[in-house]
Amino acid sequence: MKTEPISAIYVTTMQRTHQTAAPLARHLGLEPRVERDLREVFLGEWDGGEFRFRAAENDPAIVRARERHEWGELPGAESTAELQARVRRGLLRIAQAHADELVAVVVHGGVVGAALALATGAKGFAFSGAANGSISRLVVHGEQMIVRGFNDVSHL
Repeated sequence: MKTEPISAIYVTTMQRTHQTAAPLARHLGLEPRVERDLREVFLGEWDGGEFRFRAAENDPAIVRARERHEWGELPGAESTAELQARVRRGLLRIAQAHADELVAVVVHGGVVGAALALATGAKGFAFSGAANGSISRLVVHGEQMIVRGFNDVSHL
């Protein structure tokens, strides 16, 4: 990505996105901007690591969430619709601020999944499982979003 004409870099409120973006930001001489609406899905009572333990145990709530494509099946979690609404707001805000520009947005797997499901009209979890460090490409024109790539790891 160092050779791409990136005009801005966005990160979330979570430190790991800042860390991931830092080498590219340094190379391009850009200061990452924070977009709060692109933070990872809020997992309610299972936020902060509990989700991983429950997933490993195949907790019934996780099974239901996967079957129904609904984050809200987890205790106290935001719904898939709520996640998608805020991700859409964040992406449209960035696109409006950078019309006809290439922007790097460093986010989390749940956000990647929500953004691409929104763009394609797919079920909420259709794009779950993006690899860490992968690149997905989304083009935003006005209110329309078009997927140009998902989970590219060829650079790793």
